[in-house]
Amino acid sequence: MTAPKAPKTAIVAFKVEKELADLLDKLPNKSDFIRKAIASQLGMSCPLCLGKGVVSRGFHDHFAPVLNQARHARCSSCKEMTSLPADPSHLSPEDQQRFDQFLLGGPLLCPTCYEKTLTCDDCGWHLTPDQVEAHQLHAHPGTRIR
Repeated sequence: MTAPKAPKTAIVAFKVEKELADLLDKLPNKSDFIRKAIASQLGMSCPLCLGKGVVSRGFHDHFAPVLNQARHARCSSCKEMTSLPADPSHLSPEDQQRFDQFLLGGPLLCPTCYEKTLTCDDCGWHLTPDQVEAHQLHAHPGTRIR
């Protein structure tokens, strides 16, 4: 049994090209599609600003050094330290895909391991052999990993 959905109480409007409007009108549930698209682009809300997009000067000054120290993490495969970009917009397309996977909850892989790992046929995530089964069960029941 699933929890009841929260009622939608606000309306948001924005302008789009006619072609996009026509495409959206063909969807079975346009509002649900738009909500999911926005949520996937925003990801989880910032733990510092709580989704407001700004933090107080005190929060910034306190957490900036902590965030700078946390710009490295261990690769899920080889366990070597790999850097996390301060500004992902400057990444190469390959590194952007690798980092996006991590930001969306996937494993963090260094560039070398990313190229060597298995790839999910459905979502394209790169996975170590020990991650494949859990990924299939939770993300894509019934799909193959190549």
